[in-house]
Amino acid sequence: MKHLLLAAVLLFEIFLHASTRCTAPTSEFHLDGNFLIGGLFDIHYAWGAGLHRRPEALDCSTQCFSISNYRRFQLMRFAVEEINNSTSLLPNVTLGYEMFDHCSDTLSFPGILKLISVNGEIRPWAEPNTKLSQVIAVVGPFTSTQALTVAPFFMVDLIPMVNYGSSISIFSKKTKFPSFLRTVRPSSNVIEVIVAILKHFKWRWVAFLYTADDFGNDGHNLFVNRVRNTNICIGYTTDLNADINFSMLFSHIELLRIRVIVVFTDEVAAEVLIKSAIRFNVTNKVWIANDAWSLNKHLPKLEEIRSIGTVLGVAQPIMTVPGFGDFIRSAEGQTECGYNGQQMCGNQVFNCSEWSAESILEADPSFSFPVYSAVYAIAHALHKTLQCEEEGCNNITVYPNMVLAELQKSNFTLLNHTIQFDQNGDLKLGLYFLVFWNSTGDAQKFGFYQFYPTVNFFINSTEIIWYTNKEVPTSLCTPECPDGYARKQNYIHRCCFTCEICPNDTYINVTKDPYSCISCKSTEWSNEGSTSCNLRLVEFIPFTDMGAVLIMVGASTLVGLSGAISVLFAFNYNTPVVRSAGGPMCFLILGCLALCSVSVFFYFGKPTNASCILRYFPFLLFFTVCLACFVVRSFQIVCIFKIAAKFPRLQRWWTNYHGQWLLVTGAFTAQALLLIVSFAYDSPRPYNETSWHHGQIVLFCSLNLDATSFSLVLLGLLSCLCFIFSYMGKDLPKNYNEAKDITFCLLLLILTWILFVTIYMLYHGKFIQSLNALAVLCSLYSFLLWYFLPKCYIIIFQSHKNTPQYFQCLIQNYTKTISK
Repeated sequence: MKHLLLAAVLLFEIFLHASTRCTAPTSEFHLDGNFLIGGLFDIHYAWGAGLHRRPEALDCSTQCFSISNYRRFQLMRFAVEEINNSTSLLPNVTLGYEMFDHCSDTLSFPGILKLISVNGEIRPWAEPNTKLSQVIAVVGPFTSTQALTVAPFFMVDLIPMVNYGSSISIFSKKTKFPSFLRTVRPSSNVIEVIVAILKHFKWRWVAFLYTADDFGNDGHNLFVNRVRNTNICIGYTTDLNADINFSMLFSHIELLRIRVIVVFTDEVAAEVLIKSAIRFNVTNKVWIANDAWSLNKHLPKLEEIRSIGTVLGVAQPIMTVPGFGDFIRSAEGQTECGYNGQQMCGNQVFNCSEWSAESILEADPSFSFPVYSAVYAIAHALHKTLQCEEEGCNNITVYPNMVLAELQKSNFTLLNHTIQFDQNGDLKLGLYFLVFWNSTGDAQKFGFYQFYPTVNFFINSTEIIWYTNKEVPTSLCTPECPDGYARKQNYIHRCCFTCEICPNDTYINVTKDPYSCISCKSTEWSNEGSTSCNLRLVEFIPFTDMGAVLIMVGASTLVGLSGAISVLFAFNYNTPVVRSAGGPMCFLILGCLALCSVSVFFYFGKPTNASCILRYFPFLLFFTVCLACFVVRSFQIVCIFKIAAKFPRLQRWWTNYHGQWLLVTGAFTAQALLLIVSFAYDSPRPYNETSWHHGQIVLFCSLNLDATSFSLVLLGLLSCLCFIFSYMGKDLPKNYNEAKDITFCLLLLILTWILFVTIYMLYHGKFIQSLNALAVLCSLYSFLLWYFLPKCYIIIFQSHKNTPQYFQCLIQNYTKTISK
C-alpha cells in the first residue's frame, strides 16, 4: 500500500510538471553529432520580472511564449538537418546542436555554463585546449543585452559567436569581442534608414521612444548623434521601462504637437506601446518602426490599429527558405503542450494550443535569414577547417579558434546572396525594405535602402495610404518661414523659431543657413525679404555723355580764352589797364585758371587712383594761388586809394620787399605742403557709392574731409580776406572798378558753392559729379568773365580809357574827394 501511494504521488508530480510547462520536448533542443553548435533562443521571455530575492535560476517555461522566436529556433533545427542531408557540405560529418531557451539576460546562465563545460565540468584554470567541448560555435542569443552578458564566456577561448539579432555598435569592436560575428547589420544602418525617411518627408519635429536596455540606448545615442547636424529635432524622447506611465507619455507628445514617433524597441515593448496608444485614443500620428517589429503579424490585424495613424517601418528582406514549411508541418503534432489554459504575459494573453504549424510559419519572419545564414556560415567554416572534399573530410582535431579563422574568411552563396564578413565581423549584406501597414493588415513595400555594395535609396510615396487621406502629414515645431525670412531661434530646439524678414541688401539661403541673413556683396543689392542678390548697375559719367561733353568744351574754351587774354595782355603789357589789373600777376592768374580747368576733365570716365587725385589736387593748389593773387590785388587797390596816405611806411615796406609775391609764394607753399601731407595720409581713391540707390553703384572718388580740412580752411581764409579788402574799395571811382569786379566774382563764387552743396544734400546720383565739375568751371569763369573780360573790352573797344592821363585824372579826382 505504501509503495502504491508513493507511485501515485510520483505520477501526480510528473503530470503536474508536464501540465505547467509549455515548451518543446527535450529532443528539440539536442541533437547528437560529430560536432555541436550551441544555440541560444529566447523562446520565452521574462516580462516585468520582479526583484531577485533569493538565489535561483529562472524556469523559462513559466514565462511568456514568443512565437516569432520559436520560429527562429525551428529554423536553426531545419538548417542543421538540411546540412546533414547535404552531400557537398561536410560529407560524412554530422552536425549536432545543443540549444537552450535563454529567456533572461541575468537568470538564464545554466545553458551558458553547459555550453562551455567539458563533460559537465568547468575548469577555468585548466591549460588551454587540454580538454575540449564538442561545441565549436554558438548561434545567438537574440537581444543585445543577452549577448553582452554571455559573450565574455566565449571570448576567452575564442569560441565563435555568430549572432543573428544583436545589432548594437559595441560588437563591432574586435578588441573587446574578437570572436563575435553577426549576420544582422548594425543598428547604425537602421538609424540611417530612419533618418533618410524623415528627411524625405521633411519631418523635423519627432519623438524618439526606445527600450530601456543596451539595444535601445545604443539606438538612441546613434539617432541623437546622427541628427545633430541636420534640421531634424528630437522634441521628446524617453525609454520604455516597465514602470512607464503611457498616459503621461502620450500627453507630452500631444502637448508638443509632435506628429511623428520613432519607436526603436524590441517586438514585445512595441506591442505594449501600440496597444497602449489604442487604449489612450492616440490619433493622427506617423509611427516609424525599426526592423525588430516592423513585420509584426499580430498588431496590424487589430481592428483599432487604423485609429492611431500610419505605421511605417524598416524591414529586413523577407527570404523564403525552401523546405522550411514542410519541415514545420512534418513536426506538427509531435509536440504537445499538455496545458490548454492561458498565460498572462504583461497585458498579452497566450494560449498554448494555438501554436499550429501554420501559426509558426505565419509568425514574424524577421531575422529568419540571419539565423539560417549563421548556421551555414559555421558549417562552411568547419568544412574549410576539416579540409573537406567530395569524398570526405580529414579526421583532425578541431579547435574553436580554427573555425573562427575560417569564419572570418567566409565567402559562399546562400539563397542567391553572398555571405561575407567585414573586418568588424559584420555581414556584407545591407538591404532594407521600407514598408507600411496597409488596410488588410499586411506590411506593404513602398521603397528600399541598399547599403552594399553601393548606397541606393528609393521611396514611392504614392503607395502609402496616409491617415490624412493622400496628403503627406507634416511634423514641424514651427511652420516653415516664408521666402525671404530668417529663423530666430526661441527655444533650445533649432526647429522652434520665429520668422524675421531679411532687411535690404541681405538675403536668405535656407539650404545653407536658414537662421542668418547673408549680406550681399558690395557689387550686389536686394530688396527686403529677398532670397538672392541682384547685380548692381554700375553708374558713372562717361566721356561721351552730352553734359560731360559740354562741360569739357567749356573747360577747353576757358583754357583758350585764358591763352587769348594772355596774348592780348602781353601785347598791351605797358598799358594802364594791364598794369592796374596786376601786370605780371595777371599772367600768373590766367595760367592758374587754365591749370585749374584741367581737373574738370577727370570728373568723367571710370575713376582710378590717378584720376581721383587729379580731380582735386590741381584745383585746390592752383585756385589757392588765384585767390592769393586776388587778395594781393584787392589789398593793393585799397592801399593805393586809402592806406597809402595814412600809412606811408606800410606802403614802402610792401613795395620794397615785394609783399605781393611773398604772400602768393607763402600761400602756394602752404597749400602744397598741406595737400601733400593730407593725400599721403589718405589720398582720394575710387569709391563705390552703394547707399544712394539699391540697384546702383555710383563710381565716385572719396575725399577725406578731415584730412583735407586745413587745405579747405586756407581757401576759405583767402576768400574772406579777398572779400574784405575788395569790399573796402566799394566806394572807389565808378570807372575804376577792379575792387567791384573782385567783389562780384567772389559773390558768384560763394553762391556757386552754396548752390552745389545744397543740391549735393538733396540729390544723390551719378550726375552729382557733373554738377561738381560744373561748379568748378563756374568758379573759374566767374574770375575770367567778370575780372578779365571787362579789361579786354576796354583794351579793344575803349582804347581812350587805356591811357596814363585818364588813370591819373581818376586818381587825382578821388584823392581830392577823400581829402575834403
